Amino acid sequence: MTKLKMRWASLAAAAGAAIGLLVVPNAAEAAAPFPGFALPFKAGQLVYSAGIHSDDGSTGVKNAIDFSPADRTVRAAGDGVVHLQHCAGGDWVTIDHAGGWRTGYYHMENILVTDGQQVTTGTALGSTGNALPCGGSSSGAHVHFTLWTLPDATTSSARSSDVRERVAAGNWDNVAYRQVSSSVASVYGEAVDGKTLGGWKFTAGAEQYSGTATRVSTGAVTQLPGRFRATA
Repeated sequence: MTKLKMRWASLAAAAGAAIGLLVVPNAAEAAAPFPGFALPFKAGQLVYSAGIHSDDGSTGVKNAIDFSPADRTVRAAGDGVVHLQHCAGGDWVTIDHAGGWRTGYYHMENILVTDGQQVTTGTALGSTGNALPCGGSSSGAHVHFTLWTLPDATTSSARSSDVRERVAAGNWDNVAYRQVSSSVASVYGEAVDGKTLGGWKFTAGAEQYSGTATRVSTGAVTQLPGRFRATA
């Protein structure tokens, strides 16, 4: 179930204290039901996952999962529009999908897409890596894949002079990743737990960087962290 915007006022107050923002909901809207996203890499290959965790790796909603596919190529999990998030250290990729959903792809190197580009499921986005364009940390080349809902995002508010409106609309340019992964995630992050990607259902564990990946077609379970062959 996605978060209702009517819950966001109290969450946003806490977020605002950390990053000087106050995202106040306009209506009790929610994003569309979870789309049929693919895994963010080509199916059929071996992949290592460090497990499900909160975006900052310590607290909050567990909206992140790390993947290291054998071919090192990161691909779009669904059709949508690319929005590059710019920081002093470079760019990172987000894709906005129908129904208010967003996927994030942090740590990528050799980015192959441009801001505003329309992509389809499986479009190559770049390579797994350890890039830290907006800060953070990384150990071992991977993509830090995240889920978000932004049901009130509009193009006009993304260009607003008000930083609060820009963040609510998904324009996170020059927002440090420690803020994206904590304050912003507390309002807009969507849990990976229970979601199915490319024929695999992911279940969060009690601890950070844990959980399971279950192949829906066979019921085979892989404990995370761990490796599995990503065949639907």
